[in-house]
Amino acid sequence: MISDTIVAQCTPSGSGAIALLRVSGPDALRVIARCAKLSSFLDLQTVGSHTINHGWVVDAQGSHLDEVLFLVMHAPRTFTGLHVVEITTHNNPFIIESVINRILECGARPAQNGEFTRQAVENGKLDLVKAEAINELIHANSQHQLKQSLEQLKGSFSSWIATLEESLLKISALCEASFEFLEEDMDFSPQMRTMLGNVATKIETIKATFNQQQHLRQGVRIALVGSVNAGKSSLFNALIGKQRAIVTDIAGTTRDVIEAGLYKDGVYLTLIDTAGLRNADDVIEQEGIRRSYNEAQQADIVLLVIDSSRIMTPEELTVYKALLETYQEKIIVINNKADLPTQQEDLASDTIHLSAKDCKGLIELESRIAEKINDLFVGIKSPFLLNKRHFELLTSLEKKLATIKTMLNAPIEYELVAYHLNDALETISQLTGKTITEKMMDTVFKEFCVGK
Repeated sequence: MISDTIVAQCTPSGSGAIALLRVSGPDALRVIARCAKLSSFLDLQTVGSHTINHGWVVDAQGSHLDEVLFLVMHAPRTFTGLHVVEITTHNNPFIIESVINRILECGARPAQNGEFTRQAVENGKLDLVKAEAINELIHANSQHQLKQSLEQLKGSFSSWIATLEESLLKISALCEASFEFLEEDMDFSPQMRTMLGNVATKIETIKATFNQQQHLRQGVRIALVGSVNAGKSSLFNALIGKQRAIVTDIAGTTRDVIEAGLYKDGVYLTLIDTAGLRNADDVIEQEGIRRSYNEAQQADIVLLVIDSSRIMTPEELTVYKALLETYQEKIIVINNKADLPTQQEDLASDTIHLSAKDCKGLIELESRIAEKINDLFVGIKSPFLLNKRHFELLTSLEKKLATIKTMLNAPIEYELVAYHLNDALETISQLTGKTITEKMMDTVFKEFCVGK
């Protein structure tokens, strides 16, 4: 609530030189003045705004809890729009706990997830889509997402929404004019239909990139799929650069899915080593194989690993061809064990010959993976990212516009059209947070960390 003064640690927990604590609220200056002793002997409430002040946080008896710096910022020239005091303490968990407890004693309460940003939204410092961009920025999993989150924070998505709102307001004005001048036979419905079509096209265009945008938000999933003992785990270890998966000569060693994440060329990759594909009577192995198929379906890129040192069975050939037919666009076929005499013909014209054991061919594979990743991102031209909330609201708006367009066929009931246009404008307001329920605000900000 805006009337409360809140406190939280803004820097990550763990070892480090300095921790930052933030206090924000109408009474932030008074609360901190109760536990602050400045080396200048001034009262913290009297120091100038946007000044850094050396001193100590003291307990009720005046004993020093820690030597700190107080950054004092007066409302409304702050991130939250309220008085803010930021305190740099030594990054020791016992010190941090004692300082926060002292601030709580002086009248603050613990901040909830994203509550500082929520204060900024409620005070008109940010709209909701810019607030969401901050969370995207913090959790960016690629350089692409980082860049687009920064653009969104600058207002790229807010401006786009504003153009939609402006168009709908113009359509609404034409609707009112058509109603007012009905007896004079002034019909603006053709213009309204054209403008509605333009708005719908803009929404359709940006929604079309939603699935691709999830690659930016969540990173790229790469699944290694193939028969038992084809060398998937060896290749998995070679790609991540460490011994994560168990590698033996025993068929079926990997009986479950193993994941590892790494950053490469500005993109977060999740590599998945799956259980070998084969007919298995063991219930546990059957579950592992089922998960392998599931991972192939969910993956953005599939590495189909084949043991080229032996001739594949008819069953394997059937499975591989089915995978190629289903996931052709995202599969890279690999003939592994190229260090041994080849017994297997290439399953695809662009098959990569590789030896995971001695890493021969690994550079070619990494280059092919990079090409696939580039293909995933190439269609994303939007300077902003849609999250699930945006996508659902835009889908709802799209349906409402389609309904309005059908209502513009004669005979036209302009009062009813005006009602539905107002409903569409309400949906746009929910995007920016101008009109949004408390429950929806809670849903948005629970995804934030406590200190933001």
